[in-house]
Amino acid sequence: MHVQGRSVGLGLALTSALAFGGSGVAAKPLIEAGLDPLHVVWLRVAGAALVMLPVAWRHRDLVRRKPALLAGFGLLAVAGVQAFYFASLSRIPVGVALLVEYLAPALVLGWVRFVQRRPVTRAAALGVVLAVGGLACVVEVWAGLGFDVLGLLLALGAACCQVGYFVLSDQSGEGDDSADPLGVIAYGLLVGAVVLTVVARPWGMKWELLAGSVDMGGSGVQAWLLLGWIVLVATVLAYVTGVVSVRKLSPQVAGVVACLEAVVATVAAWVLLREHLSLPQVVGGAVVLIGAFIAQSSTPKAVGGGPVAGGPGSPADASGAGPGGDGVQDAEGTLSAGRTTP
Repeated sequence: MHVQGRSVGLGLALTSALAFGGSGVAAKPLIEAGLDPLHVVWLRVAGAALVMLPVAWRHRDLVRRKPALLAGFGLLAVAGVQAFYFASLSRIPVGVALLVEYLAPALVLGWVRFVQRRPVTRAAALGVVLAVGGLACVVEVWAGLGFDVLGLLLALGAACCQVGYFVLSDQSGEGDDSADPLGVIAYGLLVGAVVLTVVARPWGMKWELLAGSVDMGGSGVQAWLLLGWIVLVATVLAYVTGVVSVRKLSPQVAGVVACLEAVVATVAAWVLLREHLSLPQVVGGAVVLIGAFIAQSSTPKAVGGGPVAGGPGSPADASGAGPGGDGVQDAEGTLSAGRTTP
């Protein structure tokens, strides 16, 4: 059952990476047609929040039970990542900003190892190193290394917010105190939409552009179709599959698989926007895939009598289970029979 759940989690993580990776290809024609990037982000988040509104109403008890989780997810995983990333683009090259943002898997490993005091396998660490190195090739980071302290700090802020996405997705609890992932996503999008409304000020947006067609790789495409893709696939589907995958895998493994988003975005731009790939980008994409595979295929190891996920000195029973779990802790800090409770 553990292997089956891991396979499902990997499939969901790949789906999430594919969905997230397609957002840039759909958004770029809208931006080139005259929409401000922040307005596209607001349309994305606000539209997704509207779609998920019935889900939010169904799980309205979460506002009382998990207010900090909902606020954190909305501020970090939704609004924070988008706002910091787009702000960094105004000061540093896109490739550099994307690489810094996707240092998040390495930061997740640091969080798991040094904050949560949970063991991390060498395979997971090696997977992160390969994924980040391959990502540097995919975005061709050497093409623009203008050193701007503020721009790099903004991109690092996006990376930290992305860490919040993976960690908060894993911190929603189990049993009677569990938080349904759909409810967390719905309220996260609502919080993000409110924050981005203040930042993006959509009342000044060129709404008429959404009624016409835009150029996409030499072909005319209706703007509302691209917006629909961004909202339904690149946001709603991407967040739902991403959060569920974190629960079935672990934050650090799901984070490495998420690096595939950059590969998907680059390939999609090559096919749909006629932005051709160079040889280093092709090689880098292969390295990212290898890194993700190594990280997710690491074998579980039993931990008995030593520190468990809850922290150093936590008592463990004869089976090696800590107070928050009911199975043997695996090499990524998850449990073979269920995720550790926060």
